Amino acid sequence: MKTFKDLGVHNSYVKGLKELGIKNPTEIQEKTIPVLLKNNTDFIGLAQTGTGKTAAYGLPVLNSVDPSSAVVQALILSPTRELVQQIKKQLFKFTKYTSENIFVEAVYGGEKIDIQMNRLQRPTHIIVATPGRLIDLIEKGTINLRSIKTVVLDEADEMLSMGFKKELDAILNYTSGGRNTWLFSATMPAEIQRIINKYMDDKAVRVTVNKDSLVNANISHQYLITSIDEKINVISQLLDGFGEGRGIVFCRTKLGVQKLVKELKEEGFSVDALEGDMQQKERDRVMRMFKKGTLQFLISTDVSARGIDVNNLAFVMHHQLPENLEYYTHRSGRTARAGKKGVSIALILPSELQRVHQIQKALGIKFEEGII
Repeated sequence: MKTFKDLGVHNSYVKGLKELGIKNPTEIQEKTIPVLLKNNTDFIGLAQTGTGKTAAYGLPVLNSVDPSSAVVQALILSPTRELVQQIKKQLFKFTKYTSENIFVEAVYGGEKIDIQMNRLQRPTHIIVATPGRLIDLIEKGTINLRSIKTVVLDEADEMLSMGFKKELDAILNYTSGGRNTWLFSATMPAEIQRIINKYMDDKAVRVTVNKDSLVNANISHQYLITSIDEKINVISQLLDGFGEGRGIVFCRTKLGVQKLVKELKEEGFSVDALEGDMQQKERDRVMRMFKKGTLQFLISTDVSARGIDVNNLAFVMHHQLPENLEYYTHRSGRTARAGKKGVSIALILPSELQRVHQIQKALGIKFEEGII
């Protein structure tokens, strides 16, 4: 089995990775890191969430920075504030043992723009950003991206599905010049192909991981047939059955999240909500509690759940199946991370059995009927 040192990663980063418990590279890291360290190239990486993409592009990005030059040299774009915060934190941890400081700033909506503008007055080498907030800062003249060597589009398909097409075009036009573009995506819809054709070199290196397995093989998929009236009782029994195990229950709407949280709190469960109308401070508080383990269950909408990277989740539960097939993949991918096993449980009405068969066929997975 290869080590990070074999891939060409500097000793100081290897030491930082070891301290984080990351000893051996994942498939995407093994295929990506040597290419990005050695070549001046555009890059397309197709891989699911939870495969270790942040280190795959993060270590080469850090390696490309000249710490003595106090200009922004790399830009990482990601769909949600949670993911942006997480990427910044991970890059910071990777650099714990480097001899020179590499400064990373995160910019995202939900925090006062003035605070971020002040932070950007300090020397900054790498900016991690959501597209919307980055555009705001570019328009205010706060950010100069003219010295950018690398632009990373992380979770590119998700940024597009969240409506950032216009912003991505504007940012890619603004940073055009001698930069490399590294695009990472779980799927390859037509819109991603358009970005590749328009903004990337046709000699871009392509890497695909687990092409045939859209969904992590360590997840067992179950469905339970129930009725609308019985759903809350079924959820309660399932949560009881997980004992100390932690997990996420997905609802389609914010109202559904709020209603379920209220009902489960009344039954004494350690549960809280994560949804779009919450203040950033409140979202951060809930995520901190969930990551620490002081909160056992999270009830979330799909968009809010992007960027939840918590290890050792025993399960994800679908209060309703998502309308969008890709969301089933994203939801399920919250469990069985870092080689662990997990279970994905869908609560369905009798009329939705056909939908389960469709998902099985489209994603190449097998559902078992669960029992309580």
